[in-house]
Amino acid sequence: MPLPMPLATTMEPVHGLNAYSLAILLHIVLFVYWLGSDIGVFYSSRFILRSELPTPARSVAAKIMHAVDMAPRICLVLFLPSGVTLMSLSPFGEDVFPGWLLALTWVGALCWLVLVVYDYTRGATQLGKVVQKLDLIVRYGLVVVLLAGSGYVFFTAEPFGVTTNPKWLAAKVTAYALCILSGVMIRRQLSPFGPAFGKLVTEGSTPEVEHQIRHSVRSCLPYVYAIWFLVLVAAFLGVVKPGTAAFG
Repeated sequence: MPLPMPLATTMEPVHGLNAYSLAILLHIVLFVYWLGSDIGVFYSSRFILRSELPTPARSVAAKIMHAVDMAPRICLVLFLPSGVTLMSLSPFGEDVFPGWLLALTWVGALCWLVLVVYDYTRGATQLGKVVQKLDLIVRYGLVVVLLAGSGYVFFTAEPFGVTTNPKWLAAKVTAYALCILSGVMIRRQLSPFGPAFGKLVTEGSTPEVEHQIRHSVRSCLPYVYAIWFLVLVAAFLGVVKPGTAAFG
């Protein structure tokens, strides 16, 4: 199937390392570390739930889980500017994502990353609580904007003047937005975990404390599984680009 003329003229073979291949590498690395570290967090949480283990062992498991959890948080944030970089450098979106928009996306993402890291390291402080609220505002705002943009692309014949059927990209953006929303839900479900685990460490195990720990961790599982599924869906869509004549 021949490519549309504008796309065909820009799709020249390139050998070796270039900006586009570096953007692909970054996107792949973020995908691997996001999913891999998330599985590590999940595995560590299994030991926290084992009431037969001594409290110091469970505390070590909690520290490991907390440390490893930094990786998926960073990857979630950087996945957005990484994806915009890919589209800006590819024939599918070079006219839709100009350089100034790409730069603005990276600046915004890095500012968001600062909030995420501060929340992660100093969330218990007074300023940390303010940062947490700002981070939540960013997440909810992104979910709304990304889902609205995806909906526009889904139901418009040539969204933003694009003629290469970018519905696969809209689906990928939808998956990413739902990952953000699932992460917010995990945070909500885990809110009783900290106080309950603090009681376990200071006062010892009780049936009530064990129930609170188990319930808060297990109530997150549907959203954890949803993130794993959605990340795989996003990867599939990014590779296959269904509905396009990409590189065909």
